[in-house]
Amino acid sequence: MKHYRALIARLGGEEIVASVEELEIPSLQDGEVRIQVAYSSVNYKDALAVSPRGNVVKRYPHVPGIDLAGTIAASKDARFREGDSVLVTGYGLGVSADGGYAEIAQVPADWVVPLPAGLTAREAMAFGTAGFTAALSILRLEEAGLASGQGPVLVTGATGGVGSVAVAMLAGLGYEVAASSRKADAEAQAFLRGLGASELLPPEALRMPEGKAIARERWAGAVDPVGGPALLDVLGTVRYGGGVALSGFTGGADFAANVYPFILRGVKLLGIDSVLCPMPERLRAWERMADDLKPAGLSDAIAREVALEELPDALSAILRGEMRGRVIAKL
Repeated sequence: MKHYRALIARLGGEEIVASVEELEIPSLQDGEVRIQVAYSSVNYKDALAVSPRGNVVKRYPHVPGIDLAGTIAASKDARFREGDSVLVTGYGLGVSADGGYAEIAQVPADWVVPLPAGLTAREAMAFGTAGFTAALSILRLEEAGLASGQGPVLVTGATGGVGSVAVAMLAGLGYEVAASSRKADAEAQAFLRGLGASELLPPEALRMPEGKAIARERWAGAVDPVGGPALLDVLGTVRYGGGVALSGFTGGADFAANVYPFILRGVKLLGIDSVLCPMPERLRAWERMADDLKPAGLSDAIAREVALEELPDALSAILRGEMRGRVIAKL
């Protein structure tokens, strides 16, 4: 095999056009591995990579895809051998280096995580970067003192990638989950109920009364991949000693805040970074995802599958806010 197919994003004037092309396999450098990709997944950052206003990728042409799972096809690192099942998320994958929307990927071995026992490649990408981010959020909340029985846990952006997996994970651990989404149709509500949400809330139901700097305590903790102005309302309603795990900015990068939740209730704002997460923490999260953080029926309940040629439409849908759950690409 000397060639492979990949989704290539090319800059044409002020637009970025993504299409499937055939590429030649490059030589393998010391410290690298070549991966036969089985699955990748669709994430918000991948959509930004094919948007002219995304400001994620600096150089085109480019192969998007910030995560992948597959098997080692060749290795120039003693830690990995041909046939090993592996996954990669974060670092420069799909951003500074060509990513997972390809039949073959070559990456530094330092980026590679052995696929944990208890997860298939498909299940790993049903989680993908979004699920990894959800898992990190829950681990950080637990480290900050969250435990089941303390009260409801809020998940914002609950029909999105991070949010939907977080709902399923938390419900599987026995938490009472309040899911917030601007999607209020019957299908979205049935989806969230099926994941284990016990309460469904539109974003406006989270708003504090106008003029209030802090409001009634409601949440034992919160997973927030949305950010933006609504973060103020989340912080102002978390119970004493609770935490908010913040991982995204689909609602905007800026928010107005005050000190009251922090100094009157000891609320903790926990930043979640899935890109440069240290390897020991990365491995611990994936082991949990193969164990007690793995929802029943993971692949079927949360994820649907698309072909490589269907990825441009899926990426456009996520930018329009039309994505529900997880979408995985079969390579």
